[in-house]
Amino acid sequence: MKRKVRIKKVPLAIFGLFLVALLSFALKMDREMKAEDPYTPPVMKKINDTIPVINENNYIMTPYRDQSVTIGKSYYDYKGEDEQQQNSLILYDNTYYQNTGIDYIGENVFDVLAVMDGTVIQVKDEENMGKEIKIEHKNGLITIYQSLSEIDVKKDDMVKQGQVIGKSGTNELDKDLGNHLHFEIYENGKNVNPEKYLNKEYKKEN
Repeated sequence: MKRKVRIKKVPLAIFGLFLVALLSFALKMDREMKAEDPYTPPVMKKINDTIPVINENNYIMTPYRDQSVTIGKSYYDYKGEDEQQQNSLILYDNTYYQNTGIDYIGENVFDVLAVMDGTVIQVKDEENMGKEIKIEHKNGLITIYQSLSEIDVKKDDMVKQGQVIGKSGTNELDKDLGNHLHFEIYENGKNVNPEKYLNKEYKKEN
């Protein structure tokens, strides 16, 4: 004969105390784990991916891209050293002239480029200086390209920076340089040293 096993009923109050104790223990363990390894939510940072760029409207590039082109004769600087000044003189018809620009030389004929956006205000061909282009730019500068063998623009043309406007050549005044480009910059009507402006951003002074 099987014996019946009587299961005693657990009072409701004791069961409730047991649940409270279990919950308290779980909360305590959770707090201890957070104290040992605190979790910090990731901070969202606003990333400014704007990269400063040069104002292309005022950047002055060189009037050529051919890497073999070099300076044959520099601008005559009144404040320069004696040797530099002597190397910047032009001898023509037994007379010395101060170079008013830079003469770029190349073994082969090279493309001549507009150094900035602008408007062609003059195209001419002179006996001593050869073919010439004069460009006016929005920032007030004027650039001149002389000793050209070819001209690819005409008066009143709008040109873009880097656009081919002609090709290098020779002239009577600087014929000892051979194939070259004579390049000048004028600021406020005054002839200036191009080397101080090329490959830089031009900031017009008020």
